[in-house]
Amino acid sequence: MKYLLDTHIWLWSMSEPRRLSRRVRNILQRPEHQIWLSPISVWEALLLHAKHRIQLPAKLHDWLPAALASFRQAPMTHAIVLAAHELPTNHPDPADRFLAATAQVMDLTLITSDQRLLELDGVTLLANSI
Repeated sequence: MKYLLDTHIWLWSMSEPRRLSRRVRNILQRPEHQIWLSPISVWEALLLHAKHRIQLPAKLHDWLPAALASFRQAPMTHAIVLAAHELPTNHPDPADRFLAATAQVMDLTLITSDQRLLELDGVTLLANSI
């Protein structure tokens, strides 16, 4: 199976794995699964860090390669931008829109705890339900 992690799932996988369901932890540990991460998640994490909403290590240039090492990088393409634009307008978060569109275009299952994302049609989703 091929999965895309929502930003919070990625961050929790590194710093707070207890917040992940047993099913999600199992998916992340099994080598037969492809686990993808969008550059949008890195951008979102850096923005949250800059706003002091999350704490990342001081040396971001050292931390980031290690934080990305076990994930495949999802591309940002024109098709993904168009798909993000075409998502229902009741979901205003641009990062979430790009993640949902990435999952949709690349035929990935988006793992999330975000209720607004879990309500989207046309995107394959997996709820992180503890």
